[in-house]
Amino acid sequence: MQRRGELRVRPLGAVLAERSIDGVDDAEHGNCDERRDDGGLDGRSAAPSCHSTQDPSRFGGNDRYKCGVRLYNTLSRQVEELPPPPGPIRMYVCGPTVYARAHVGNARPFVIGMWLRSWLRSRGYDVTLVHNITDINDKIYKAAPGASAELAERATQWYLEDTDALGLGRPDHLPRATEMVPQIVRFISQLIERGFAYDVQGDVYFRITRYPEYGRLSGQRPDQLLDEEEEPNPLKEDPRDFALWKANKPDEDTWWDSPWGRGRPGWHIECSVMAEELLGPVFEIHGGGLDLVFPHHENELAQSRALGHDFARIWTHNGMLRFTGSKMAKSEGNVVTLRHALDRWGRETLLLFFMTGHWSKPIDFSEETMEQATAQLETFRNYFVGLEYEPEEIESDRLVEVLAEDFNTPGALALFHDWRTRGRPASLRWGLDLFGLGSLAKPREAPFELVLLAERRWKARIDGDFATADEVRREVEEQGWEIRDRADGFDLVPK
Repeated sequence: MQRRGELRVRPLGAVLAERSIDGVDDAEHGNCDERRDDGGLDGRSAAPSCHSTQDPSRFGGNDRYKCGVRLYNTLSRQVEELPPPPGPIRMYVCGPTVYARAHVGNARPFVIGMWLRSWLRSRGYDVTLVHNITDINDKIYKAAPGASAELAERATQWYLEDTDALGLGRPDHLPRATEMVPQIVRFISQLIERGFAYDVQGDVYFRITRYPEYGRLSGQRPDQLLDEEEEPNPLKEDPRDFALWKANKPDEDTWWDSPWGRGRPGWHIECSVMAEELLGPVFEIHGGGLDLVFPHHENELAQSRALGHDFARIWTHNGMLRFTGSKMAKSEGNVVTLRHALDRWGRETLLLFFMTGHWSKPIDFSEETMEQATAQLETFRNYFVGLEYEPEEIESDRLVEVLAEDFNTPGALALFHDWRTRGRPASLRWGLDLFGLGSLAKPREAPFELVLLAERRWKARIDGDFATADEVRREVEEQGWEIRDRADGFDLVPK
């Protein structure tokens, strides 16, 4: 007898290839790993005017609402406007699957989420940011057979240490999948009761055919979508059906009891439940890497809306990190951890690098682009050296106009350079601080031994011993610092 499971379907990779969509590489579950393009999911036209075309009265009216904040929505394929302050704005940004040290690309959704929260709060919004930790997943079991829980805990701490080192603070909530299993079981039970899911010998699957809008987020026809990483099971009603609950396997060392037997949650249901438990059945923004559009976010949307929950209104997907440049490829093998990037270039250079690319577009990571970011960083740092404070009016409206249009960080960076060249230190200090770069406006303390050397040089110059003064200057420069003379003394500045 022919089963419905024998329906011919095509993998997503084949469908996207036909549409000349680049970058369908293997995606790390829950991670924003490196891919090469925007997946053809952009579809946007030229950026609209900053000034709102919507009537503020539709949100209850607000005199402060003069320039609405707009973000590109993958679901609608257009830039959409947030409600006026104070909102609320509830945000869920997909976090890591914890089985290894995070890649530098994994940091991009975290950074964008933290920046957006900072910016919206400065505009008067009440913002709540949730960033999950996926600590139940196939990848963890495969990476540490018999010790998955220990690895997940260790990798979670790595991730928290590394993202803490970025200096942006922490999200408001960092839920773990292991903390939400009872709620996940309850959610799955509701899906079964309403006919959207079914149990097959301890595995529970979502019934794709019961949800006609499946494929809307990724822009694909439902009969063309197949998760290539979904485990095959001949007992499934349809090969496209995805797992909500997985029966325990002999090599899996963690499990939970459920009405369907001992097992653990599937990947997609974890995020639906964590988001709704902390933000409610409807919230404003759901973010993550472009690699998560299908299957992860498509499946989240399906299982939540199957229960009548609106779920996320705006879906924001950041572009992937592209490793470029032969030197980077040869020396690093296209794998650079966040920890390595922090140790090598420092948090400030890394943050400024992320500012150079629009959040929705791919960004090139190489020795050259990091050197360029370092040069920009030092330009800002040097601007503040020896600068006397002068009261000025902060040009906040200019930054509002730039960022209100789809959170344009390259435009913000260009504005910062404009403030620098026009001598607007208060505006520049305020803008840098919003992006975690306020330290650039603060003097860096030179090591005590270098201060002594600089004082020795100063005395040699007063005494007319210019040979000694030149020798000491070279010695200071060899240690990465520069002496800048003033009429009444000197400044020590990092090179």
